[in-house]
Amino acid sequence: MAGMNEETPAEALYPPIEPFDAGWLEVGDGHRLYYEQCGQATGQPLLFLHGGPGSGSSPRQRRLFNPARFRLVLFDQRGCGRSQPRGSVRANTSEHLVADIERLRAHLGIARWQVVGGSWGAGLALAYAVAYPAACNALVLRAVFLGRQCDLDWFFRDARQLMPEAWAALARQAPPGQRNDLLPWLHAGLQQEVPAALPHALAWQIWEAALSREPTPRVCDAAGAAALVDKYRVQSHYLTNGCFWNSRPLLARATALGALSCTIVHGQLDFICRPQAAWELHAALPLSRLQWVAGCGHSPYAPAMAAALAQAVEAAP
Repeated sequence: MAGMNEETPAEALYPPIEPFDAGWLEVGDGHRLYYEQCGQATGQPLLFLHGGPGSGSSPRQRRLFNPARFRLVLFDQRGCGRSQPRGSVRANTSEHLVADIERLRAHLGIARWQVVGGSWGAGLALAYAVAYPAACNALVLRAVFLGRQCDLDWFFRDARQLMPEAWAALARQAPPGQRNDLLPWLHAGLQQEVPAALPHALAWQIWEAALSREPTPRVCDAAGAAALVDKYRVQSHYLTNGCFWNSRPLLARATALGALSCTIVHGQLDFICRPQAAWELHAALPLSRLQWVAGCGHSPYAPAMAAALAQAVEAAP
């Protein structure tokens, strides 16, 4: 890939970059969002929506896109990352997040932007584009997540057929009567104070890492433990509530996008967000482009996935 970091070709990422602008946006309800801009101040605007729900933006995400071409905007969603108050689920729904994105666009003086999201971020990007199609030049969606009950059942139960030992390690921590419906047990545990909630957050993290086939990050101190609990507290809030899309399913709403350019990039071995979801979205959007990435799972940083994502973004109008 032209312009990639030649010193670390295995990563297929652009070189590290620092923001040329960063700040806070007051969005009401007691929330203030951290945002940053990287790359070219006069470049093509590109919004990147992080996954989760509950995660946040990171320096590594800046390296997914060409800094010589794009004005890259990243932000931490309500309750996430550096946004404040971290871990708060008050006034924190998909509808709030969509409104926050539009408020950020206006704050930055951007007329239209390309919207890119992965996993939860892909679903949020889709919801935003449906609400504000005139603000979007194009969509690029990686690892499609639609927030349906079947998607949640897959992650918390049915994926055990792929990772039976890892799932058994997760399930045995729950009371026997709740092992076929783990989300309520995890959600209840995460509402406690950090010391009591931490085992639930760790159990979730370890299961997620197993499905991603990646090492489990270590929690080294009290600050890391609090951040982990906050992340999964927000995530459980969204998933327990069907990502607030139950009354208006995202897949049905997506058909309103019409001719908006949409590229879907999905790993053939993604065990967290099933390829089936990408296929169903592609079928609902006949003008969309679907690219399967062979040998790749859920991570955006796998060399083939990072290359496919960057190329899709470069090719979008």
